[in-house]
Amino acid sequence: MAHRRLSQRVVVPIMSVATVFIVIVDGAITTVALPAIGGQFHLAPSGLDGVVVVYPVCVGMAVPASAWLGERLGGKRLLLFSMGLFALSSALCGAAGSLGELVLFRALQGLAGGMLTPVASALLFRTFSARERVRASRVMIIPQQIAPALAPILGGVLVDGLSWRWVFYVNLPFGLLAVLFGWYFLDEHRLDEHRLDARPNARGSGASRAPRFDLPGLLLSAAGLASLTYGVCAGAQRGWTSPEILTALVAGTVLLAATVWVELRTAEPILRLRLFHDRLFRDTNLINLVGLVPILGAMFLGPLFLQEALGVSALDSGTSTFTEAFGVLLTVQVVGVLYARVGPRVIIGTGLLGVAAVLVLLSTCDLHTSLWTFRLYMFLLGIAMGGVFMPTTVASLSTVARADVSQASTLNTVVRQTSSALAPAVVTTLLMTGEAVGAAGRSGPPVSTYQDTYLVLAAIALASSVFAFTLRDGAARRAASYGIPQPSEAEAAPVG
Repeated sequence: MAHRRLSQRVVVPIMSVATVFIVIVDGAITTVALPAIGGQFHLAPSGLDGVVVVYPVCVGMAVPASAWLGERLGGKRLLLFSMGLFALSSALCGAAGSLGELVLFRALQGLAGGMLTPVASALLFRTFSARERVRASRVMIIPQQIAPALAPILGGVLVDGLSWRWVFYVNLPFGLLAVLFGWYFLDEHRLDEHRLDARPNARGSGASRAPRFDLPGLLLSAAGLASLTYGVCAGAQRGWTSPEILTALVAGTVLLAATVWVELRTAEPILRLRLFHDRLFRDTNLINLVGLVPILGAMFLGPLFLQEALGVSALDSGTSTFTEAFGVLLTVQVVGVLYARVGPRVIIGTGLLGVAAVLVLLSTCDLHTSLWTFRLYMFLLGIAMGGVFMPTTVASLSTVARADVSQASTLNTVVRQTSSALAPAVVTTLLMTGEAVGAAGRSGPPVSTYQDTYLVLAAIALASSVFAFTLRDGAARRAASYGIPQPSEAEAAPVG
């Protein structure tokens, strides 16, 4: 057939790269356009929090359904549908005639993005063996680092040279090209085919059937994640003690607790929380939840420090934080060689320790710090970060049964999404606290507040490093060294 002209070992990584790149760029590039959007609709940037918050909220709503939809529709159909919806909603965002329309179309973007990331990740990790995943991750890390580094620069060029609408329009051609490429070359992938084949139908035969739809689990998890994400994202701006935020946080916590109770008692849950019984999967996700906060927080804090405290331009800010990507790319190539020899425990622990050390260096920056000094620190931060991203992802799936990879990828996405919401919330709260106690008449936080924020992030990274050194990574090392196949359904029963 025509779509078999290319090997799936080439097609799947291309689709994964396209997915990661378009989603990350969209998230980073939109922030650059907020002042221009505010000018269009006669609002201050602070009045556009709906445009910012609605996206992660809708991602949180869509992620729980992604694994079930992948099992039901197949990986190819879901990936192409989500990519098409993402491209269409991007075009609608660019054409929005009012703030309400923009928020609505951003919500559609979030729903599409929430399905894109986990299904692309599941396809990638099902295509390659445990040993090959280390090499594949060395390639996949490139768009993950280049995208957020390029996005501010691209956003500034589009906003200044054309208009804010083009930060959304730019997604349309890339999205359509990805859909056409996937439609022609990508094979159908049933993300949970082994589990489907093993599950008897209603009459007791061995024929496969689609998984039962867990409506209570979907409603509880989607509502809980959306409510908690909203509370975390909007809390720093609206006040953590405001009734609106407290209600969202409490409701989200209660709903997620109910989700855990229901899912652990459901035969075919939409979120297979029993996977957390696997210690390595659980511990690596805990590292992602807490350990990514100082990393993502530093990436969020850097441009604020440069533009608000030092007063540099958006372009100078973008080129100053861009050096982080080079550091990550350099380290990942070394980590790929060392992973099987020393194991993820040492690499992740050392990487987080390095992150803590560089954050302490960044805390010494003041009004007299040159941009080249800051660029050097960001490069060093990237070197340390490179020891965290890839090893945690690969190790988290080392002991997961092949039939559970889709569900495991979904849970990984939920955890990373939560950390992505926590990081800017922590940074913004610390900055606003410092601004409140700073000298009267200041328009922003004093430099000392930025320095203290870097130190808090360093303390979180140090604590995460200590925990990372306790990982039991023997299974991960063996899988990477000898290509040990994923455990069978029977072997995975205790955690599946």
